[in-house]
Amino acid sequence: MSAERDSAVGEQVSDGGRKTAEAARTAAAAGSASAKKAAPARKAPAKKATAKKATAQKDTAQKAAAKKSAAKKAAAKKAAAEKAVAEKAAPARKSAAKKASGKKAAPAKSSAALKKAPAPRKQVVAPKKATASVPAAPAKTVAAHPQGESRTALVRRARRINRELAEVYPYAHPELDFENPFQLVVATVLSAQTTDLRVNQTTPALFAKYPAPEDLAAANPEEVEEILRPTGFFRAKTKSVIGLSKALVEQFGGEVPGRLEDLVKLPGVGRKTAFVVLGNAFGRPGITVDTHFQRLVRRWKWTDETDPDKIEAAVGALFPKSDWTDLSHHVIWHGRRICHARKPACGACPIAPLCPAYGEGETDPEKAKKLLKYEKAGQPGQRLKPPQAYLDAGGRPAPPLGAG
Repeated sequence: MSAERDSAVGEQVSDGGRKTAEAARTAAAAGSASAKKAAPARKAPAKKATAKKATAQKDTAQKAAAKKSAAKKAAAKKAAAEKAVAEKAAPARKSAAKKASGKKAAPAKSSAALKKAPAPRKQVVAPKKATASVPAAPAKTVAAHPQGESRTALVRRARRINRELAEVYPYAHPELDFENPFQLVVATVLSAQTTDLRVNQTTPALFAKYPAPEDLAAANPEEVEEILRPTGFFRAKTKSVIGLSKALVEQFGGEVPGRLEDLVKLPGVGRKTAFVVLGNAFGRPGITVDTHFQRLVRRWKWTDETDPDKIEAAVGALFPKSDWTDLSHHVIWHGRRICHARKPACGACPIAPLCPAYGEGETDPEKAKKLLKYEKAGQPGQRLKPPQAYLDAGGRPAPPLGAG
């Protein structure tokens, strides 16, 4: 009995185990089926999210492409606009360039500057140094005198001009014939309102007849007038030379004084005449401010003064006193031979690079060369008896009065 019970119990237990295993397999199968059913549900939301994300990325790419296209179009429009503006401006620039080129080609005063030069002096390139005998072709016009030139710069420029002129006129001398101070003071008084050449052609007859102050002081005025007629203003000049001769006899014992304050007391003698006598008869420095000297120092902007005494003071302050007499000769010679009043020979001027007034006269070298006077043009000088140095340099003496 006991064994059968145990066997029955074993079978029950065995059956229960099988049932339990089968129930577990059934449950597992059911779980697997439920999982399979749930999987499509989970996959559907994931696919939708991926689709949305792709759509968003596509929209973003399209927007970026649109923006890039718009930027390209804007850049193209801007470039086209700039090109159009450049094309419109090109003719204006060409026209301005032509005008500028035309202005550079035209000789003119400058500025300041003067160059410029000018420049400045806009600072325009000056012509290369020329000589009066073989003028060099100027490159461009010299700028007008620079505004605000310092005192030091003015002194240096003025002294350089004098040095250049000393090289051109190493034989410069007073262009009145004389053998003593009396002849020089009389000749200088007669040179007013006429040329030294005309005075030199006239004085030989005057001094032959009246060699000393005493002789001229006692002369018949009518006879003196007849001799001096070729010099112009002969009546007034006769009165002056007879009067100064009397003053020399009465006040100075027939001798020409060697002091400025004494000379200016003589009839017809001013500071200009006095400095001619002092510088050339006594070797005492002086500046002779005649019409040539006045014209040139103003052209060179050494001074703007017009009164002879003020010009003398202004120019004298630029140079050592020892240079005054030779300076006067250099300036006067240059004014008579090259830097004329009406038509300066700028193209043949040796100091053109230093001259603020370059261009006022003829700048073409060949045409300017035809304007030169006296020995620079191969013509006779103003003295009948010039110094030997002048003759050695190629100068020719002037012909006597009435000689052709």
